[in-house]
Amino acid sequence: MKIYDIIIIGAGPAGLAAGLYAGRARMKTLIIEKQKNGGQIVITNEIENYPGCLDEETGPSLIDRMVKQTEKFGVDHVFDTITDCQLEGDVKVLKGLHDEYQAKAVIIAAGANPVPIGCPGEKELTGKGVSYCATCDAAFFEDFEVYVVGGGDSAVEEAMYLTKFARKVTIIHRRDELRAAKSIQEKAFANDKIDFMWNSVVEEIKGDGLVESMVIKNTKTGELTEVKADEEDGTFGIFVFIGFKPSSELFKGKVAMDEKGYIITDPDMKTDIPGVFAAGDIREKSLRQVVTAAADGAIAAVQAGKYIEEHE
Repeated sequence: MKIYDIIIIGAGPAGLAAGLYAGRARMKTLIIEKQKNGGQIVITNEIENYPGCLDEETGPSLIDRMVKQTEKFGVDHVFDTITDCQLEGDVKVLKGLHDEYQAKAVIIAAGANPVPIGCPGEKELTGKGVSYCATCDAAFFEDFEVYVVGGGDSAVEEAMYLTKFARKVTIIHRRDELRAAKSIQEKAFANDKIDFMWNSVVEEIKGDGLVESMVIKNTKTGELTEVKADEEDGTFGIFVFIGFKPSSELFKGKVAMDEKGYIITDPDMKTDIPGVFAAGDIREKSLRQVVTAAADGAIAAVQAGKYIEEHE
């Protein structure tokens, strides 16, 4: 069986950047992706905050170029779902639905996913008014109304960030008080642009190509209300911040994680297992963006290369 130098799990920006650096270093490299290349970024219609991206850049177009770059440097790609792994020892073994793979070093770049509301219309209108990233999409809602779903620290912080762009931000929360830290709450309550919709959940999101309305349910009375876009605007934004879930289930008990399931690494992307690295949204970090994922991937690949050299 072929033993690769480096196997990368996940073909999002972190995995592809790792593949690029590993391939250019003449490492025998394999990227394993379970669904489609790109991870969360493929649902992003426009990208404005990745250095060098111009107006016409989309998530899929950026990922397409990244994939071609890795192929140019001889990186192998395979679509498979890894179901089990043996990460200890000099040769790491990954078992997939279709095959078994071996490598001297492994980079885990399986990403994380925002927890969705789970209501009708949400999936269809993601990237068309429904967003899970204020940093990515706030600028598209300059002078529009936006709604933020959630009540924790990140929801309230993102709501305050959105006030720099939107003319009005309404926080929709299922309870009658926020869960965010008191210091964050105080800032939100003092912000004239922020309104609150208490004891409320989003039941349905409607629109033809863009978000046009949503149905809100009162958690105490059960009453349903339809919130429609301003006629002049024709649409509004719905930003969902009810949590993120790292795709780390497979690695539980095999690498160190925090209480939320994010893999813990040092600044060199090293986990607590020699020869195993993590990069991108799956690791514990403060900013989850394409630019930080790509940086993680580059560091992980360089460090994996050093690890292999030291163990040969």
